Amino acid sequence: MEAMEDFLKSVGALYDETRVELLKFIDMHGPLCVCDLEASFGMIQSRLSRHLKILKDAGFLSSKRCGRWVYYSIRSPLDRFRREVLEEIRTLPLELPELKKLSKECEL
Repeated sequence: MEAMEDFLKSVGALYDETRVELLKFIDMHGPLCVCDLEASFGMIQSRLSRHLKILKDAGFLSSKRCGRWVYYSIRSPLDRFRREVLEEIRTLPLELPELKKLSKECEL
């Protein structure tokens, strides 16, 4: 039953345009701070954090704290399903915002 729950959580996380855009954006730019994503997407922090938590709980993202910032990146390694999903997302013609980098470089 656990495998089914994991699968459904992963699929459910993808049923939102913003989360798919966030995955592609993070995949393109590498580890990003919540503040960078907030500025780039023009989204309030609480809404953004909810999307990031769903993607993390679904096994697509990992997070690391660096000082006062939390950086999100594509989890590594990804299993075959998530890797193939990400490959499909890369092919989607999404209109993503420009990266607005606010955070300082952090050794992750």
